[in-house]
Amino acid sequence: MTDARDNTLAASVGTPSRLPAGRERFVAIASGKGGVGKTWLAITLTHALARMGLKALLFDGDLGLANVDIQLGLMPKRDLGAVLDGAIGLSGAAMPYRPGGFDVIAGRSGSGALANLAPQRVTELRASLNAVSGDYDRVLLDLGAGIDRNVCQLAQSVGTTLVVTNEEPTSLTDAYALIKILKSSAPEHDIRIIVNMATTPRDGAQTYSTLLKACDSFLGCKPPLAGVVRRDAQVREAIRAQAPILNRSPSCDAARDVEGIAASLFGTGEHGDAS
Repeated sequence: MTDARDNTLAASVGTPSRLPAGRERFVAIASGKGGVGKTWLAITLTHALARMGLKALLFDGDLGLANVDIQLGLMPKRDLGAVLDGAIGLSGAAMPYRPGGFDVIAGRSGSGALANLAPQRVTELRASLNAVSGDYDRVLLDLGAGIDRNVCQLAQSVGTTLVVTNEEPTSLTDAYALIKILKSSAPEHDIRIIVNMATTPRDGAQTYSTLLKACDSFLGCKPPLAGVVRRDAQVREAIRAQAPILNRSPSCDAARDVEGIAASLFGTGEHGDAS
C-alpha cells in the first residue's frame, strides 16, 4: 500500500500549478530514449483533458516510428503522410477518437521519408499545426524519442515540453541529454519532468532529484517536476487491449496519477479558459 506521505512528497517537489502564458496551447511530450511510456502518457494526458471538458488534439509527431494509432486501435484513412504528400491539408487528417472524446492526427510508422524531413518541411508542418490549433483548447505533440533534429525543431514550436523519464540510469542520462539540447537552442524554454513507472511516489521524487541535481550543476537550470506516475500492471493490459486506461481502469494508480498531472497543468477557471 502506498503511504499517503509519498503522494504529498511527490506533489511538493518543484511543481508549478499551471502552464505559463504564451504558447500554452501547445505541449510536447518527449523523452531521451524509447521504452519509458511516452506515447501512452501522451494519449492518457490528452484523454484526461477531454474528460476535463477541454477540446484536445493529439498530434503524432514521431515522424519515423509513429504508433499512437496502434495503441488506440485506429486504422486512419488519412494520416500525416498524406499531408506531407500534398494530398490533404493538416486539418483533413484530424480524426475523432470517440472513446476518448479527443481528435488525433496519426503519423505513418516506418516512413523514412517522414523521418528525414528537411528543416523547411518541418517549419511548414509547424505553421500548419499552428493554423489548425485555433479549433482546440490544447494541442499535445507526441514527439519521437531521442535528440534528432526534427524532435528539437518541433519542440521549439511549443510553449512547454514535458520530458518523460523513469528510474533507469540510461533513461536519466538520455533525459539529461535532451534537456541540454533543448536549453542550448532556447534557454528560456519551459521544460518540466514527468517520472513514469515509479515504484512509489517517493521513489519517483528521488529519481527527479537525481536529474535535477545534474541539470542544476551542469546546465544551470532547474526544470520543475510536473508529476510522478506509478508503475501499474493495468497500463500494460490497457495497451494490449488497445484501449485508453481512463476507460478501462479509471481508478487505478497510474490513471489517477495522470489525471492529477492534467489537473495541475491544465486546470481551468470558471469560464473554461486556462488559468
